[in-house]
Amino acid sequence: MTVNEKAILVGVDGSDASYKATWWAANYAKHAGLTLQIVCAYSLPSYAAVSFDATYTAMGDDNVAHTDAQEILSKAKAIADEQGVQATTLIVTGDPSSVFVELSRNYNLIVIGNRGKGGLAERLLGTTSSSLPAYAYCPIVVVPYTDDEGHLMHLSNTITSVVVGSDESKWGLKALDIAAEFAHQWDAKLTVLSAVPSFGGMGMFASSGGAGGTEAESIMESYLEDLNVRIAPIQERYPDLKIAKSVVPGSAVTALTDASHNSDVVVVGSRGRGGFTGLILGSTSQGLLQHAVSPVYVVPRKYVEAAESRMDTVPASPADVKPKNLGDITGVHEVSVPTAERQVAQDIDAAIDPEFKAR
Repeated sequence: MTVNEKAILVGVDGSDASYKATWWAANYAKHAGLTLQIVCAYSLPSYAAVSFDATYTAMGDDNVAHTDAQEILSKAKAIADEQGVQATTLIVTGDPSSVFVELSRNYNLIVIGNRGKGGLAERLLGTTSSSLPAYAYCPIVVVPYTDDEGHLMHLSNTITSVVVGSDESKWGLKALDIAAEFAHQWDAKLTVLSAVPSFGGMGMFASSGGAGGTEAESIMESYLEDLNVRIAPIQERYPDLKIAKSVVPGSAVTALTDASHNSDVVVVGSRGRGGFTGLILGSTSQGLLQHAVSPVYVVPRKYVEAAESRMDTVPASPADVKPKNLGDITGVHEVSVPTAERQVAQDIDAAIDPEFKAR
């Protein structure tokens, strides 16, 4: 098995959330001219409890697990086929967290669905210290299944609005680069968001007049000036790109979560241990991934550092990280599975999209 640097990898576990991620990944792969690989991961002996959304007759039976994984991949292939994308398939056995990190060396993007507790998503997103978005070598897109009230979100074939959280750090700058390229690909509007932290009882965001208001205005203007400086190279690189600027007081996570209600993709940089990653992946009360209602495109630390080492001024590529032949990654097996019938894909599409209409 050879390395494919022009592919998107999407993880499935039989849940509707993972099939929704497959739909999104296939749609993007078709638009970007990339190939798609679908991977199903399981581990023994407890795969039934933590990996798949299915019923099993033989707990700990590798043959049964392998057969179930193939069935899941067959359904995911049918979803991709509905989007006009022919996908290849992989099976991962063992702990998916470490395997997916190694796999990330070889792909442009890894896409996973977020469904809360259980399944592949929890194993890859579970903790800040071991989560895939914090340690991957390529960007990760996390596709939400429902909003906080459990309502399904509509899947759109066209991305028209992209928002990016940007600051002066190298992570924030790389996220801005990638968001601009992504918006340019889709001819979408790009909103660049900068959050101004509130410092205790200073009252810097007082809406009334007086010294507090004057100080707040001065700080906001300073942040806006910095934002204009960061955006200038983007405007020069993409003169036709529609760019909006937003400087908001308070938490960046809150601002980005709010922005996800009016955008198709949220792009954010990750600093690995601590830093913004703790906010992105942190507790249920504050984590962006738990509350965003649009896909979150995370730019990991290792990805940024690889690009920085080459002094690149454009978004990094998998070539910036030494790839691994898939056959050299323990637990990865390429499999060939048939594509499920079209009706199967349409039934899944109807379950994951409240506005689904059969073609």
